[in-house]
Amino acid sequence: MTTVNGYDFFECSSALQKSIRRCEEGQAMFWALELYQSNYAKYLWKRIIIMASEDVGMAEPGFPAVIMALKQSYDFLAEKKDKHRPERLPFMHAIVALANAKKSRYIDLCISVYENAHRKEAGKHQIPDHCLDMHTRAGKAKGRGLDYFYKESALINNANKMDREEEFEKMALEADKEIEQYEKEHKPTRSNDTPDHDGQQSMFGDPD
Repeated sequence: MTTVNGYDFFECSSALQKSIRRCEEGQAMFWALELYQSNYAKYLWKRIIIMASEDVGMAEPGFPAVIMALKQSYDFLAEKKDKHRPERLPFMHAIVALANAKKSRYIDLCISVYENAHRKEAGKHQIPDHCLDMHTRAGKAKGRGLDYFYKESALINNANKMDREEEFEKMALEADKEIEQYEKEHKPTRSNDTPDHDGQQSMFGDPD
């Protein structure tokens, strides 16, 4: 497989990605255009979407959404078959954005690390005790209710709480206890197939 100017297709693709990793905008655009002008646009967009996670990833977590929006713009404009080919704008936008974005290969590294760890631990890894709350059979068997849920199971790390969030946590716990008591006193007899009050099956529905 070769490009319109005789470059090896796979070497050209490799040059594109390595240029993007090194933030070499001019080089990245050269190799991207070589592939684009060789009618490999569909392949290019696949690589662009992959690189958004593989080479940018957690350095700019919202970046894949930017790339997908540009891809959508490209598809929309390409369908119009305008002689000025405005679809080149979102295409070049994506390449320039990739080349200039902050970089992190952490997500790509996670594939190797976590898939290997899962392979070795699958079937042996235990459910952490704090996950066994009132939404699980084991948690109910342990007598764990709202207090446990708010203290342990709803615990968040790396928090960025709203100004009144801790106050609301206390208010919500008391409100949930009141709701729980009310529902116990007014709970109708129903089968497992009876919809919840909102007309849908509960996502946490547990068999009686």
